[in-house]
Amino acid sequence: MEQIRVLIIDDHPLFRQGICWSLGQEKDIEVIGQAENGAEAIKLTETLNPNVVLLDINLPGLNGLEVARVLKRRAPRMGIIVLSIHDDDEQLFNAIKAGAAAYASKEIDPTQLVGMIRDVAHGRYVINESVMSKPHVATRVLNQFRELSNVANSSEDTSAMFAPLTSREIEILDCIARGLSNKEIANQLSISGQTVKNHITSILSKLQVNDRTMAVIHAIQQGWIKLGYDESRSRTA
Repeated sequence: MEQIRVLIIDDHPLFRQGICWSLGQEKDIEVIGQAENGAEAIKLTETLNPNVVLLDINLPGLNGLEVARVLKRRAPRMGIIVLSIHDDDEQLFNAIKAGAAAYASKEIDPTQLVGMIRDVAHGRYVINESVMSKPHVATRVLNQFRELSNVANSSEDTSAMFAPLTSREIEILDCIARGLSNKEIANQLSISGQTVKNHITSILSKLQVNDRTMAVIHAIQQGWIKLGYDESRSRTA
């Protein structure tokens, strides 16, 4: 059984000990280290190479969101679970922007946390469950990523938005995000169905994901695709 290597980052020793005790009961999860501030956390991730980081959003010095941004730039495949005292929509939104794979209240049940760690370790973005349960947050997320896509070629720092995809692949990924089938994509872009399939195969390979849904989730988090969104419908919904 492959061990899930977890790093705990929190400035409260008692809270860290509680998580360690809870995770210590799981044979497939190993706590490989602890940090009490952002600077220490960044150093430990470089030396310990965890699969999953449990990250307190309210750290002294560098806060959790700032730490998350640094970690995702240095290790994009590392899963980050942001933990907060409050289940706050603003913090949820900012956690998504920082690249977190999951966001949870510190009051989360230990069993739920274990399940979340396993999901994140296997590349799943649990944070989307939180977003879908809050339509107004989803609206804000989609609008924000659309804006990021619009400035992707500007002079702003867009290092976190680099996409290893061709313009055609991004166009197809955008169609997938809007729920179009392969046939509908082919008709819209005036290409053959086989060409669409070939592009999707290339997209999945480049992003190292297994299905269309994960490709879209990854692209949304990076701000690579523009999502068509009818704001007037959201206001009247």
